[in-house]
Amino acid sequence: MIDKKFDPASAVQDEQNFGEFGGVNPSITDSSTYTFMEAESMEGTFVGETEGCFLYSRHWNPTNKYLADALARMEGAESAQVVGSGMAAISNVTMQICESGDHIISSKTIYGGTYSLFHFYLPKFNIHTTLLDITDLAAVEAAITPETKMIFCEVMSNPLLEIANITALSELAHKNGIKLVIDNTFTPMIFTPLAFGADVVVHSLTKFINGASDTVAGAICGSEEFINSLMDLNTGSTMLLGPTMDGVRSASVMKNLRTLHIRMVQHSKNALFIAESLQADGVSVRYAGLKDHPSYELMKEQMNTEYGFGGMVLIDCKTKENAYKLMNAMQKDNVGYLAVSLGFYKTLFSAPGSSTSSEIPEEEQGDMGLSPGLIRMSVGLDMDIERTYDTIKARLKEIGLV
Repeated sequence: MIDKKFDPASAVQDEQNFGEFGGVNPSITDSSTYTFMEAESMEGTFVGETEGCFLYSRHWNPTNKYLADALARMEGAESAQVVGSGMAAISNVTMQICESGDHIISSKTIYGGTYSLFHFYLPKFNIHTTLLDITDLAAVEAAITPETKMIFCEVMSNPLLEIANITALSELAHKNGIKLVIDNTFTPMIFTPLAFGADVVVHSLTKFINGASDTVAGAICGSEEFINSLMDLNTGSTMLLGPTMDGVRSASVMKNLRTLHIRMVQHSKNALFIAESLQADGVSVRYAGLKDHPSYELMKEQMNTEYGFGGMVLIDCKTKENAYKLMNAMQKDNVGYLAVSLGFYKTLFSAPGSSTSSEIPEEEQGDMGLSPGLIRMSVGLDMDIERTYDTIKARLKEIGLV
């Protein structure tokens, strides 16, 4: 477990890699395979006995290694690996930890693709999941069986912004010989889950970390032993399933990672202003930085406070019709874009019940409190956030929510 006072931004800034000819950016290695001076060196690299050599880019590419090392620093991990998407990170970690007959405990409030992986896809391999309220620690403990190998949750849940108690979950997991896997996509730098006992942290780099909505990528951060196990020639899930990330894309993400700390502060500042303004005007809003959020105090205990409470805000318009009217109007007024994903410089908004969480049956959406009128906003980097809110408020008045 790393020091809870660990500073992820400083760790990223300390990463130093020069280009081949002294460039301030690392050189991009646009190659699928690598040559050796001697056959003996190739043999040693293939069996993992030769340090500093590359064999084939499905295994490692130097550019991917630069990014992976920087992400490991950011999370305070011994090691990391980058992969082709956030879902690739989750599925490969799951397949490395679990085998036929094993059991997973997961938050039921998770990204729709993750829900489908656990609920619909993995049972084909005789891996079954109990989906529950991850904030109910008694329920988590009661769900543990001898076959349970993994507890999974998003530290800030998608889309309901619930906050997981990482310390308590890690204690439950480790007491029972279980791995705790945390998805930190919504809150990079804000949370450092490994410092509170998590075993593995996954990210969709597509979102805040890259921040440009031009790349699909994922990351896995954890112990050196675990990351090496993923790359084992005979039993490694990322080695054998091949979720390779393109080196050119890695270089792009690496450049954007350097400004992540600045962007997260501004995303959080703007989101807090929007949430507080909505609340003051009587709109049903949820934001982790509002004092009436059920886990406000828990979040403060676990977060790196200098980066704020994150860029995600929920507005409950009560009905899908109202949500659609508001989103259409906000896009027309250039508040942002009606689009899935998050972490872009521009505000993005969607109705998760009919988009990113649509894989979850309507009855279960209702049980977890996912209103059909819910709008998920990834608040952007606006310099004049007061003007942005004035525009939103005018549209809220038109549909009778203010």
